[in-house]
Amino acid sequence: MITAYASNPNHHTSAFVLYRHMLRKGKPAPNNFIFPHVLKSAPEVLESNGTKLVHTQILKSGFGQYPVVQTALVDSYSRTGSCIGIARDVFDEMSERNLVSWTAMVSGYMRVGDVGKAVSLFEQMPNRDVPSWNAVIAGCTQNGFFSEAISVLRKMVMVGTVEGNRPNQVTVVCSLSACGNTGMFQLGKSIHGYVYRNGIDNDCFIANALIDMYGKCGSLDTARRIFEMSSKKNLTSWNSIINCFALHGQSENAISLFEEMINCGFEDIRPDAVTFISLLNACTHGGLVEKGRAYFELMTSSYNIEPRIDHYGCLIDLLGRAGKFEEAMEVINFMKMKPDEVVWGSLLNGCKIYGRLDLAEFAVKKLIEIDPNNGGYGSMLANLYGALGKWDEVRKFRKKLKEQSAYKTPGCSWIEVDGKVHQFYSVDKMHPRTDEIYGILESMVAFS
Repeated sequence: MITAYASNPNHHTSAFVLYRHMLRKGKPAPNNFIFPHVLKSAPEVLESNGTKLVHTQILKSGFGQYPVVQTALVDSYSRTGSCIGIARDVFDEMSERNLVSWTAMVSGYMRVGDVGKAVSLFEQMPNRDVPSWNAVIAGCTQNGFFSEAISVLRKMVMVGTVEGNRPNQVTVVCSLSACGNTGMFQLGKSIHGYVYRNGIDNDCFIANALIDMYGKCGSLDTARRIFEMSSKKNLTSWNSIINCFALHGQSENAISLFEEMINCGFEDIRPDAVTFISLLNACTHGGLVEKGRAYFELMTSSYNIEPRIDHYGCLIDLLGRAGKFEEAMEVINFMKMKPDEVVWGSLLNGCKIYGRLDLAEFAVKKLIEIDPNNGGYGSMLANLYGALGKWDEVRKFRKKLKEQSAYKTPGCSWIEVDGKVHQFYSVDKMHPRTDEIYGILESMVAFS
């Protein structure tokens, strides 16, 4: 029963409750077959305390040196970010590490965002299989290290294929996400070719990833064609295609798809929070204020979806771009949560469009309160003071920023050339072809 409950994420609590009942009765005693299943449920029920309670019982029962139990401990501790150090201690103490334990530790580092340690540990693995490659590619993608994910994919294709580790559905989905987020259209098309040649193009998750990749790379017709051809559309499929058109300012197409979705006749396909973020973005890009308001209200009234901070951010962006600042401030003042940098940043964008320097100053001050060390916000305020002619304030504020050693996140752009992504950061001259690039730029300026 514990095994059955533990295999279903919706019944992890039942698995743990049954385990505690088993302990109270005293028999049968848990063994090395039961503990791994209990550990799978523990973090979901009591977070790190649940794993620690089971770990204590394991040590008392004498099963602490069983590899399968140790691997389960590594996985369980790594699922709670605060215990990644304990997970590593258990991992280091293991006398027999297998692929599962190595992959569990790599995945643990990825969950807490420590990509460097995860990749370093992956490089130390004596052997690798497809799940271990996927753990790194997926982890890099989920943490926003898209170029690194692509690099690992290339290495997997070169090295992994020799070892018999060919990319599978998980590899493809994660890699397509990385391609979409970096605009690597040609590589994305190559992955699509791999999908087609290997007969996995009817997989719903892959179809959704393809829709997302083509949409983000601007190939909306291809994204729409894949969506129409998919025989297994789910909510993610609809959200992906709606978001594609919303991202590229095709508001009416996005709204038309939403109407088609809610009338498709499938009870399991109902709009969720993600759907409404895309819809509100579509309304923002199309300047459809009335429709945006209506969808924001529909979300709660018809679908019982509580607005999240990003929904409010979209609504403020919509109102700000339309110059409706009084209404925007009213929404901010009556929000059920504290406004974040997205909300104030959206208001600031509207202020810039309409020259509302007074309200822009207020928004920037709120941004600085949220993140006082972000020099980007300070620079915005200094620029606003300059626009208002407050030069004394400009000098004072820039001096204050310098004293605080505030940082400013550098701008970044990238381009794909011959299958390789080149990244460029503001004021950074570390690219190996910097001299050549600057030489061409200077020539262009000279002839302009």
